[in-house]
Amino acid sequence: MSNPLNPLNKKQRIDELASASGRGGLAVKDVAVDDAGHIDESGGVSLIASAWRRLKRDPVFLLGAAITAVFVVLAIFSPLIAPHDPTAGLLLDKVRPQSNPIPGAQAGFPLGADDRGRDLLSRLIVGSRQTLIVGIFATVFGFVGGLALGTLAGAFGGWVDALVMRAVDVMLSIPSLLLAVSIAALAANPSQWTVIIAIATVQVPIFARLLRGSMLAQRGSDHVLAAHALGVTRSAIVFRHLLPNSLGPIIVQATLVLAGAIIDAAALSFLGLGNPDDRQPEWGQMLGKAQQYIYDSPHLAIYPALCIIVVALGFTLMGESLREALDPKSRR
Repeated sequence: MSNPLNPLNKKQRIDELASASGRGGLAVKDVAVDDAGHIDESGGVSLIASAWRRLKRDPVFLLGAAITAVFVVLAIFSPLIAPHDPTAGLLLDKVRPQSNPIPGAQAGFPLGADDRGRDLLSRLIVGSRQTLIVGIFATVFGFVGGLALGTLAGAFGGWVDALVMRAVDVMLSIPSLLLAVSIAALAANPSQWTVIIAIATVQVPIFARLLRGSMLAQRGSDHVLAAHALGVTRSAIVFRHLLPNSLGPIIVQATLVLAGAIIDAAALSFLGLGNPDDRQPEWGQMLGKAQQYIYDSPHLAIYPALCIIVVALGFTLMGESLREALDPKSRR
């Protein structure tokens, strides 16, 4: 009987095990030393690519993006899409102040007309352009103003941060719609730009506070500390490191603020603080004009109100989905 402790027997046993394991694949002796412990690596995925993978499977985002896309296309091509001239009183002969002040739906006019015989559907379609213009310009101006104040507060700190933030706190302490109405009421001649400036002013503190918080979080990061240690100037650190890495939440917030801007613009126009010229239809303006016919012809107010609600919902759904996809703390 062979001794199992014999070195020759041990070597033979090891050779047998190696041979048996090599029958189903590579033998141990066939494996190159350079391949030992090798792991196949795949390329990294950026934050944007990772977020897009989740967004394209998110039905909430897809619904919001679809509503937003339809609204933008409709606004851009509204003069071509509108079936009639929104300023022409094509059904004026049907308007009878005593018996039929608002013509109803008929052939070629599926939603009827207003009190001046103008096609309601065409006015809704063309009014989308004015609503989009007000929303975008107000958001852009608010973004730029908040960017300036937030950069000052987040980059310098100290008394500059305290001064800017106290001014921002004062603006935030006033209800946004009340502040917008107060600013718009200062204009001697209300116009579309009055509404844009009023809404942009209300949005400035929102962007400023958010950007300031993002920049303060970035100031303690390793790459900023390394830049300080290497003697990089403050302006270079702010504009090359702090600001670019802090813009992500601001851009996402812009989509949510845009929905609020559309609602605020409609509210100001409804109160008569917007463009008084109804030859340029706007949904809030149309809603205000429909007050006197709200009991007999409620559809004059229902249609523009539904347009405002649906568009604001589209931007809100898209913005919330973007925030969840880009924020590691709230990823699904």
